[in-house]
Amino acid sequence: MKSPTVGLEPTTTRHVDAPVIYEDLNSLKQIPCPHINDPAEKYISLIIPAFNEERRLPAALDETMNYLQRRAAKDRSFTYEVVIVDDGSQDATKSVAFGFVKKYTVDNVRVILLGRNHGKGEAIRKGMLHSRGELLLMVDADGATKVNDLEKLEYQIHAFAKKEFNLGNAAATDSNFRISDFPVAAFGSRAHLEEKPLETRKWYRYFLKKSFDPVVFLVAGPEIRDTQCGFKMFTRAAARRLFTNIRLKGWCFDLEVVFLCKHFNIPVLEISVDWSEMPGSKVNLLSIPQAMWEVAIMVFGYGTGMWEIRSEYS
Repeated sequence: MKSPTVGLEPTTTRHVDAPVIYEDLNSLKQIPCPHINDPAEKYISLIIPAFNEERRLPAALDETMNYLQRRAAKDRSFTYEVVIVDDGSQDATKSVAFGFVKKYTVDNVRVILLGRNHGKGEAIRKGMLHSRGELLLMVDADGATKVNDLEKLEYQIHAFAKKEFNLGNAAATDSNFRISDFPVAAFGSRAHLEEKPLETRKWYRYFLKKSFDPVVFLVAGPEIRDTQCGFKMFTRAAARRLFTNIRLKGWCFDLEVVFLCKHFNIPVLEISVDWSEMPGSKVNLLSIPQAMWEVAIMVFGYGTGMWEIRSEYS
């Protein structure tokens, strides 16, 4: 299996990505990936970044695919895809991912190979840019948040769009209504779990959060209590604006998402989700200095105007 060709953005003011290619495992035919500027072909896309996830990915994907299949069987309009972005894994993550492609076909499960490790932010950016959904959900490979919680985010996005854009009750049955046209984001939140006893959580996670809270407040403001939950949903219109501009490659890219949402006046809905701490987390004490460095880069890039924010798309 050949790795797809993936371009990296240069250190200039604009992103310039080479075309992404993937292979149909049945025909071995190379197929260009869709792009976020293309019309939506699915109702929802789930983007899963994966780095050395051979152990945690199978259970999470089994649960995800079972849910998606059950829902699709009940509702023909519910079409879906899962996009697994292998961020340069050095274990059998790629083999695990391609096993699900073989099982569920390339129309429902696709794999994008980044070749080498870039970081979670870059993996999610690539997945978002090459997804087909009206709604796009980023979800962690560890299954920390149950996949059916996507319904909470989905419901709130639909409800907000209908109310905010004066669509009325008839919008749900209007053939011209496409949720993908309305820029809205919904963030899964674990803020309600802060009262959970400390002994039930990893101490360093608590330390990291408290250390990072002032930075989050300065960048995101008081409106969003949890910027780092790996369960976020975007309409296609929102994702197009955000992920053609995202530059941070690592753990801190969520803050850049919030910054760009504010720039584009994209409403952000924060919704409580169930979350469980899973073994094998890649978050550690070194995450704090790395995150601080990324925030400094972001502030410098946007503050000096070196990072151009694109508003027009072709």
